[in-house]
Parts: sequence; C-alpha cells; structure tokens
Amino acid sequence: MNPQNTDKSSTPSPWWRHGHVWLVIAGPLVVVVASFVTLWLAIRSPDPVVADDYYRRGIDINRRLQEPDKSLVPALKGRNHAATPAQDQPR
Repeated sequence: MNPQNTDKSSTPSPWWRHGHVWLVIAGPLVVVVASFVTLWLAIRSPDPVVADDYYRRGIDINRRLQEPDKSLVPALKGRNHAATPAQDQPR
C-alpha cells in the first residue's frame, strides 16, 4: 500500500463541521443572547418611580369611583326597580 494514498473518510474532520456540536452550542448561546437583550431592554426603559403620595391618589380614585355618576341615575333606578318586585303584586 502506498502511504501517500490516504482514504478521506478515515481522517477526522474538524469539530465545527459536525452538526450535533452546533446543536449543543446553540442552546446556551441563545440564552446568553436573550439575557443581553433583556438587559438592554431593562436599561433602555426603566420602571417608573412610584409617586410619594400613591396612597392619597388611591384614596381619591376610590372616592371618585364610589360617588354616583349623575348621568347614570335613571339607569340605576331602572335596575333597582327591575331587581325588586312591586309591592302590589302577590308573591
């Protein structure tokens, strides 16, 4: 046999030519890239600072929600009338 004629199938190929190696590398690489994207988003748009008077604002909102809206009074009367039976009807 001539030592100069080597079979190409017997020589190992470099590691980057194997597909399963890239499959193993792709998972952690995607996670690293996603973490940098998340960091960039967090730095670019920080969370707004909560107002110092958040409790007072919440109380005002709740007070406004509890006040009856004058434009809804006929609807509320109609709803209440439909929910309670008339007194002259037998039960």
